[in-house]
Amino acid sequence: MKKRLFKDFCLIFLIIILPSINCAQDAGNKSYSLINTSHLDFLYEDIKLNGKSMAIIHIYSNYPEYKWVGDDDEGIACVDDAARAALFYLKLYESRNNEESLNKAKKLLNFILHMQADNGFFYNFIWDDLSINTTFKTSVAQPDWWTWRALWVLIEGYNILQNEDLILANRIFASVEKTIAAVKTNIPVKYETKIIDGFKRPAWLPYETASDQTAILLLGLLPYYKAANDQEILDYINKLIEGILLMQEGDEKTFPYGAFLSWENLWHGWGNLQSYALLKASTILNDDRIKIAALKEINNFYQYLYEIGFMNEFKIKREGDNIEGYDMKMFSQIAYIIRPIIFAYISAYEVMGDSVYAVKAGRLSTWFFGNNNARQQMYFSESGKCFDGINDEDEINKNSGAESTIEALLSILAVENNSYAKNELLNYLNKKIEIK
Repeated sequence: MKKRLFKDFCLIFLIIILPSINCAQDAGNKSYSLINTSHLDFLYEDIKLNGKSMAIIHIYSNYPEYKWVGDDDEGIACVDDAARAALFYLKLYESRNNEESLNKAKKLLNFILHMQADNGFFYNFIWDDLSINTTFKTSVAQPDWWTWRALWVLIEGYNILQNEDLILANRIFASVEKTIAAVKTNIPVKYETKIIDGFKRPAWLPYETASDQTAILLLGLLPYYKAANDQEILDYINKLIEGILLMQEGDEKTFPYGAFLSWENLWHGWGNLQSYALLKASTILNDDRIKIAALKEINNFYQYLYEIGFMNEFKIKREGDNIEGYDMKMFSQIAYIIRPIIFAYISAYEVMGDSVYAVKAGRLSTWFFGNNNARQQMYFSESGKCFDGINDEDEINKNSGAESTIEALLSILAVENNSYAKNELLNYLNKKIEIK
């Protein structure tokens, strides 16, 4: 009996305690990384179309088997996720000189180029026979999320590939110019405003008031302007920024504390890159007014979100001279809510030189490791999977699709590339180990 108990104790030590000790030792190592691309690499697939090598990212992977899963209406892979993955692989190559990542990024960029329509915009999805879904509402070649995300990663890829693969870089720039020409045909002639439930809103952004989409569009237009010095695009950039600024409500003491509304009088967490885009713009355009507006959201609204444990969405309305929030929903919470805030914090550190912003980025990244409303780990460095979301305090969506996986990896890479942010995350993880 005693021998059996001793064996059981040894087994427990080997399974639980020893890995924790090793993890604590690794976390103290400056080269230690939580980045694991295994699951993303599994979602990645090399394909050949029209005799050209390219790659796709499968959109879904569901618990418990985590096999590839498609969608009956949309397809098996999309530009949205290929762009996300290409952006991650490019950033991984830049920070760690990983040649495999560069090769994967190039093949994903080739897929995105393949998806460009004659009108300059991009189709989004492909079917399982690799034909393009040209008709479903989330796949039509139009000025929408997937086109802006394609533009953003293509110009990012162009800037890197000029020194790595000039032939591909030139193909990419030709594609970018085709999209820019299409964008120019959609630049409004008039810049009018509208009143929605007492709030003044721009009517010239994508879908009139979609400042969330506008932010991603800006992330493509800004580096293009920097490369091409196109005055018409600069004028449009300034009008887009003016529109985003009209979507900001509240201040340090007034709800929603400087938040940029996503569309009309609605805020949702996913894809809210306004402050990040504005900080990029303030640097390129040397405009402190833009920087101050971005920091207003970062310093106040983001702090509010952290203190309440984050949120999915809310709407605002006027009550006399006051602004009130309603239809406030805490869940679901997803990686795509967390990553834009981390990007904004890191950018604020780069612009302001204040380590407080970087520390907050690191603190925010602990959401992936159990510092969330559900007290559940969402990202797993041993597999590279990230759960698709927190449905409520008691339920986790354990699927691990492309969006969540890539958004988690982008978040953690950004944190690990900043010493202040990385130290904050590792301190949290070490404390968890000590408690266990």
